[in-house]
Amino acid sequence: MPHPRRYTSYEVRRGAPGNEEAAMGPGLAYGKAGAYQSVAAWSSLAEDEPQKLIVKLYDGALERIAAARGCIDNGLINEKCELLTRVLAIVGELRGSLDLVRGGEIAAHLDDLYDYVTRQLLLANATNRVDVLDEVSSLLRELRTAWTAVAAAPARPR
Repeated sequence: MPHPRRYTSYEVRRGAPGNEEAAMGPGLAYGKAGAYQSVAAWSSLAEDEPQKLIVKLYDGALERIAAARGCIDNGLINEKCELLTRVLAIVGELRGSLDLVRGGEIAAHLDDLYDYVTRQLLLANATNRVDVLDEVSSLLRELRTAWTAVAAAPARPR
C-alpha cells in the first residue's frame, strides 16, 4: 500500500491545485482594491518603520525556505524552484536596499553575505541539498534576530 502524500505548509496554505488566487498572496486575490490596500499597508510600514519591514522580508524568506525544504522532501521540484526563486527575489531586495556609501563596513559585509546567500540558494536549487538550505536559514535567522533588536530599540530623533 503506498504511503499517503505529505503536503508542505506552502501547499496547505495555497489550497487545492489550480487555486492560483490564494497563491498570489494577501490582497492580490481580491482584485484591484485589495492590491491597493496591500501596497498601501506595506508602503506605510516602509516609511514609518523600515526595520520592521526588513524583519518581515526575513520572515518571508525563511518561510519559503522551509516550504522549499518540504518540497524537496516530497519530490515537488517545480514548487521548490518557484519558492526558491521568490527567496532569491527577497534577498535581492534586501541587498538592493543597502546604502554602501553611508552604510560603511556593515553594509559592505551585508552585501558580501547576501551574495553568499544568493550563491547558496542557487546551489540548493540546482542540487536539492537541504543541508545548504539549513545553512542559509541559519544565517537569515541570525540576521533577523539582529534586525528585530534594531526594530525594538527606541527611535532616535532625526
